[in-house]
Amino acid sequence: MADMNPDDILAHLQAADRAHHLHPFTDPNALKAAPPFVIEHAEGCYVTGQNIRLLDAMAGLGCVNIGYGRKELAASAADAMERLCYYHSFAAVSNPYAAPLAAKIAEKSPSHMNKVFFANSGSEANETLIKLVRLYWRRKNQPSKKVIISRDYAYHGSTIATTLLNGNKAMIDDFGLELGKDVIHATAPFWYRLGGDLSPEEFGLKAAQDIEARILEAGPENVAAFFGEPIQGTLGAVVPPASYWPEVERICRKYDVLLVADEVVTGFGRTGQWFAQETFGFKADMMTLAKGLSSAYLPISAAVISDDVAEVIEGAEAVLQHGFTTTGHPVTAAVALRNIQVLEDEGLVDRIRGDLGPYFTKTLRALEAHPLVGEARVCGLMAGIELVRDKEARDQYPLELGICEHVGQACLVRGLIVRPVGNALVLCPPFIISHAEIDFIGNVLKEALDDVYNALQQG
Repeated sequence: MADMNPDDILAHLQAADRAHHLHPFTDPNALKAAPPFVIEHAEGCYVTGQNIRLLDAMAGLGCVNIGYGRKELAASAADAMERLCYYHSFAAVSNPYAAPLAAKIAEKSPSHMNKVFFANSGSEANETLIKLVRLYWRRKNQPSKKVIISRDYAYHGSTIATTLLNGNKAMIDDFGLELGKDVIHATAPFWYRLGGDLSPEEFGLKAAQDIEARILEAGPENVAAFFGEPIQGTLGAVVPPASYWPEVERICRKYDVLLVADEVVTGFGRTGQWFAQETFGFKADMMTLAKGLSSAYLPISAAVISDDVAEVIEGAEAVLQHGFTTTGHPVTAAVALRNIQVLEDEGLVDRIRGDLGPYFTKTLRALEAHPLVGEARVCGLMAGIELVRDKEARDQYPLELGICEHVGQACLVRGLIVRPVGNALVLCPPFIISHAEIDFIGNVLKEALDDVYNALQQG
């Protein structure tokens, strides 16, 4: 394609994509109606495609935490690839990058969590923990403990097992999957939509106690674990009331149920602490990490387990019958190590807690004065903006009207990427964002909301 002009190169790429690329979470008919938008370059908080520059307030998918185009990560990848492009970690083999990365994760994790298993995606890390939960209880001679409790509005991945944990019915039904008796869903701590006349703190306790009710229904002797995202990101950035997580932990301890924190989005600083367990005041037995581990520069994830769980799993003289070809891949581990070093050297997590998070919160909560906005949920650099038809009744627009999609498109034409999800807009900007860029986000959102609201008023 070297001798082709830019327009012809773009047309060639789009044609190849439409003919051969099956996209995730995409209606194939959309690609039949219009060619894909091709992102060609990214730097800092911005992505560029087809001569359009956009401020990415989603950091990809809540993952490019240190911003795009960091040359030091590219250099780390190149150095590692030249030294050791690949070797597996099966049968007690390690490499100069996976070992120190495991140690660094243990150093940053809550003090009781010191064992790390590497995978390639959040889905794989959660799938790993589902299996380790089963293994743990079998090795404790309690094989009946198989039931996993998840929640409405949950998202834990796209493998078969993790899909069953999701709180989005379409993700399950489209593939003919059935929940069965080993996966149960409890109420989400979604106060704005479900809290009614209760205060957030009262509803947080009530939502947690629904987990207890599910445990008692299934029988504590049958319940293995509770899986939960500290903030339920994908389906609306649901920030729980402060009362919720301590009560969840109390219930799990009472009934001898493992507490699993899916920190794929929140891990490595997004809430202003290294892990959201610190933000919300609870201790998990296991947690999953992915997006922020390498800022998505290369695919890598980790399943981290507590010392108590590790003691049981490692107590038997038996092979751990689980793994992936690229578990602990040297190049991805090198990049993840460099990513964590950037977070440390630039004090980005502290900056979220002390500066960016409060400024982001103030900016977005100002939008609650808008007639379309019912609530702006913000924690650190993660936010969900709830759109409503009736603020007093907290009544939503019918999803088929696509109100959020219209607001998202109005943002896009003004140079801003946000993520419409049902009746909420989700934002997870990079950690290097400036006050001026946060101001831009607030101003564009206000203009986009005005556009859509005025159109609704005109019928």
